[in-house]
Amino acid sequence: MAEHHTHLAHQHVSARKKALLLGRQLGLASEQAYRPAQSSLAERAAHRAHTLASQYQTNVETIFALALSYTPSDVTGVELDPDWSHQFFMMAEQIQNRTMQDLWARILASEIVNPGNFSLRTLALLKQLTYREAQMLEKALTMAAKVNHEPRFKLVSGYRLSGGIGQYFRRNTNFNLSLSQFGLPYSSMLTLVDAGIFHSSEFETGELNRKTPIHLSFPGLSMQLIPKRRHLQLKYYRLTPIGDELAQLVPPKAEPAYYQALQQQFAKDFIID
Repeated sequence: MAEHHTHLAHQHVSARKKALLLGRQLGLASEQAYRPAQSSLAERAAHRAHTLASQYQTNVETIFALALSYTPSDVTGVELDPDWSHQFFMMAEQIQNRTMQDLWARILASEIVNPGNFSLRTLALLKQLTYREAQMLEKALTMAAKVNHEPRFKLVSGYRLSGGIGQYFRRNTNFNLSLSQFGLPYSSMLTLVDAGIFHSSEFETGELNRKTPIHLSFPGLSMQLIPKRRHLQLKYYRLTPIGDELAQLVPPKAEPAYYQALQQQFAKDFIID
């Protein structure tokens, strides 16, 4: 109970006190024999550099230890490209969030086993990625599918009736799934677009063939969509190449409510198997 009370007290620390806590990172807080008021500017800078270097070393050691736990001993490893590994640790040392450290550790372990999956460009983006954005990506991937066994994920957002006389008897020819009801509002999609993880435009397939079912493979579920009529096109969002690389880091999780909603939305124009 006391621990819970302490946590609540920490939440209600004033903004000024929280701002003053930043002084520790700038070498402006007293520590043991160190007194910033009695130190020169150069001494305060040296103290800050020492504190920062210690934190960076702690970050790197944590990521390395996690990577060791993810590295199997029953497969053959490879030598990492020295330029890649140098850049990796230069960026990884600044990662302090524990969940993000875990992602960096998984990348390092993956590259030791099978190099070339994660480019330096992807590492640079991942370094800028916040924990909140990582959660958005994880949520998006619970609803992403591999279409007809293609390697890249697509986030199916609906479908469109694009021609034929039938469109004149429809009040609506665009059918959209509301992703927000599953924890992915449009604002989150914009954030993932701005982060370089999803393409900015919504894509469409060509006209679907009634004789060729569309196979969707989700985490823990597969389904086939068979068009009931001509002039139907799927609409979807597509990950960028960097997004595809990051997707390898996210353990697959199912989103049954989304799958059910997709089936209900598509039932009017598709046979669902």
